[in-house]
Amino acid sequence: MNTLHEERSARLRSAMTEAGFDGVLVCGNAWHCDYLRYATDFPPIEGDALAIVLADGETEILVDSPGEADRARIACPDASVAWSDDIVGAAIRRLEAMGNRRIATAPATLMPHGIAQWGVSRNLADGTDLIDRLLLNKSALEVDAVRRAAAMAARGYRVFMEACRVGRAEYEVSADVEAFYRAEGCAENFMIMGSGGREVRGMHPPGERRLEPGDLVTTELTPCVDGYYAQICRTLVLGEPSAAQLRAFDVYNEAVRAGYAVLRAGVTASAVAKAENDVFRRHGLEKYTTSEYTRVRGHGCGLFVDNKPHILEDVDTVLGAGATLIVHPNTYHPEVGYMVLGDTVAVTEDGYEDFGTVPLELLSVPA
Repeated sequence: MNTLHEERSARLRSAMTEAGFDGVLVCGNAWHCDYLRYATDFPPIEGDALAIVLADGETEILVDSPGEADRARIACPDASVAWSDDIVGAAIRRLEAMGNRRIATAPATLMPHGIAQWGVSRNLADGTDLIDRLLLNKSALEVDAVRRAAAMAARGYRVFMEACRVGRAEYEVSADVEAFYRAEGCAENFMIMGSGGREVRGMHPPGERRLEPGDLVTTELTPCVDGYYAQICRTLVLGEPSAAQLRAFDVYNEAVRAGYAVLRAGVTASAVAKAENDVFRRHGLEKYTTSEYTRVRGHGCGLFVDNKPHILEDVDTVLGAGATLIVHPNTYHPEVGYMVLGDTVAVTEDGYEDFGTVPLELLSVPA
């Protein structure tokens, strides 16, 4: 085990014992594997994976292809690994062999239907909240991994700025960023972007549109370091920003800072979202805080690109010291189009630590 996995394993075993569980069954896939990664340090790259982790540390990983089994054996040499074209059936047979041990499953949103139905009449419990607490409030080692991922995000954004030139396609800009990250040993990065003016309502996977003078170019870069993701959101202009663009951006800057201002251990996600949204309301832009124009006002960052909690006014998750998240009031502005702004931060007992190093400004590059 590496140091991070060893620490996570100890925390998980302690939490299981305290909750009275003999083990946990976790699941994941190539897109969403934070629970699986927390418990086993194994991120699948294709198909689905299940793992049974017992309170004494014994771990069994089930995957649905021989190639993934080979990867799992290399990544997790201390675990028992098997593959099957029916991993649900294989997991149920393994659980049946355990008799009446008390096993928790997580996460509920990804758990295969066959296991969920089988568990209704058995002794399976929902362990989603148990692992959610571990995922949310990170140790100092985990926070440092997010801090290093944030530094990688900032470096990648500077490459993004250099790549944004008039006439280049969005996918060409993305290719430069991906090439940089791969050269740095960062094989995982989630990236979306947008370019244009008032017609742009959000961000998307980089496409074929070519950049033009005066464009707002937005992006979300989310690289991964030692399994932990951090995100940066910025908006830049190709050429000198217009008065309207600068005026609009001031609202986003004010909103980000308002969200930061309320951050500290014990505050709810809803309080952060309300602080951001209240800025838009004061400027008569309350319409653009709704789900018609924006998804979230931020979210957790860690072993997944988009961890809980979502920063929304109806999410009352309490943030503890060690929670890492991005505050980003990304939404549409009726005068200029879609704008984004935000950095990854860590919540502390009396405030927050900002990992951002790129200025919170409307950035620009020559047209």
